[in-house]
Amino acid sequence: MSSGFLERPVRWVAKRWDICAEHAGQLGLLVWATFSATVRLRVSFKEFVRQLQIMGLQSVPIVMVTAVLTGIVTSQQGGYQLTSTVPLYVVGSITVTSVILELGPVLTAVILVGRVGARITAELGTMVVSEQIDAYRSLGRDPLIILGAPRVLAGIVVMPALVGFADFVGSLSGMIVAEITLDLGYETFLFGARLLWQSWDVFYSFMKAITFGFAFPVIAIHMGFRTSGGAEGVGRTTTDSVMFQLLTIFILDAMFPPLFLQ
Repeated sequence: MSSGFLERPVRWVAKRWDICAEHAGQLGLLVWATFSATVRLRVSFKEFVRQLQIMGLQSVPIVMVTAVLTGIVTSQQGGYQLTSTVPLYVVGSITVTSVILELGPVLTAVILVGRVGARITAELGTMVVSEQIDAYRSLGRDPLIILGAPRVLAGIVVMPALVGFADFVGSLSGMIVAEITLDLGYETFLFGARLLWQSWDVFYSFMKAITFGFAFPVIAIHMGFRTSGGAEGVGRTTTDSVMFQLLTIFILDAMFPPLFLQ
């Protein structure tokens, strides 16, 4: 009885370890295939451009709306929390720093996970259950290179551009709202923004963008290729994929301050 009692948790741990090792191996193969195909110039330029349009251009409206609202909320909350003992121009510092260091990269990544990451997993998962991926393999073509590499590269290129756009729009909307609601002039807002400004902040924001832009498509592609079980399996895998992508984004975001802001 005691041996059976001990055997059950050991089997559970061994099973979970086996699953983690399987995920790690498949993710490693995907990253290597992307790197190898890029170095050897085997990535389809046409597919890469198509993914740039899907991930980038089509995401601009929702990113812009989110950035505007982010700037508005940050500016208003900053003005609300400041007391009369704190100069109002500090709102400029709070708004610009918050948007560039944190809100711009993270919220843009969350938007792309919901809009693009889920789509990638659903597309590839449907191709798996309909045996289109097997057709690629039977023709001697690697689906990781054909379908995976263009999406990963597009994510790395698109995310910094969208984050830079979100940082600018969020800071601008915060400045405009501060002038309207707090009677804080543009010159005063910019004075506060320059007070704590560091060029490193922009570089830090773009580092986050590149990291997130690499992480979310890799996970989305990986989960798409692991789909099984028909239409129900596609839905289940897409849900799990979005959850893992968001969790990864938040974990990576938590790792940045101790690594780069000390």
